[in-house]
Amino acid sequence: MNTQVIMDYLSSLSMNNNREWYHANKDDYKKANGEFENLLQTLILEIGKFDSSILHNNPKDLTFKLVRDTRFSHDKSPYNPAFRAHISSKGKLPVPVGYYLMIKPGNQSFLGGGLFADMFKDATTMVRDYITQNSGEWEKIIHEPHFEKYFTVQGTALKRVPAGYEKEHPQADYLKFKSWYVEYPLRDEDVIDAEVFPVKAAEFFRIMKPFNDYLNKALADFQMPAR
Repeated sequence: MNTQVIMDYLSSLSMNNNREWYHANKDDYKKANGEFENLLQTLILEIGKFDSSILHNNPKDLTFKLVRDTRFSHDKSPYNPAFRAHISSKGKLPVPVGYYLMIKPGNQSFLGGGLFADMFKDATTMVRDYITQNSGEWEKIIHEPHFEKYFTVQGTALKRVPAGYEKEHPQADYLKFKSWYVEYPLRDEDVIDAEVFPVKAAEFFRIMKPFNDYLNKALADFQMPAR
């Protein structure tokens, strides 16, 4: 596994973000993508030591495309120079929540967990309801010393507590949220150290697992909308 190949390719794509360069360097993409899939396989095995629900995954099924949807964006660059993947018991679907990895040169890489998607109203309602009913467990998880040392819960949020929820609820600030996730930033040198990186990444994922488990209990009855 050679993560330097990944970083080199993405750096070049960032500097040459056009279709001509992309297609002329397809072999380099295949090499970099192959190394990313090797990294994911190693990560799956490391995460599997504490979460066996993800061991069945095939790395190819966990990745996202480089192509950007530019229809509503001022930035018309056709590609996102980043390799991304979501590892959960159901692959890369946003629910159930799992372990997210983005590799992007320029110290923009990060590890993530939780519910990033905020467009599923049913999911948002389920999590809000679960927090109101299980606020003690929520408080315990987000203030566990190791978790609190590395993570702060983030998410898109309303300005006010939504209708139907107590404005004075102990977790009122979190009831404003429409998504709940955590991120751990990575430096380029962290990613390039291919021998150490998967082990360290899995350790951060282990620390965030109770947070993921809590959200997955809240989302147990969620059904992805039909396309």
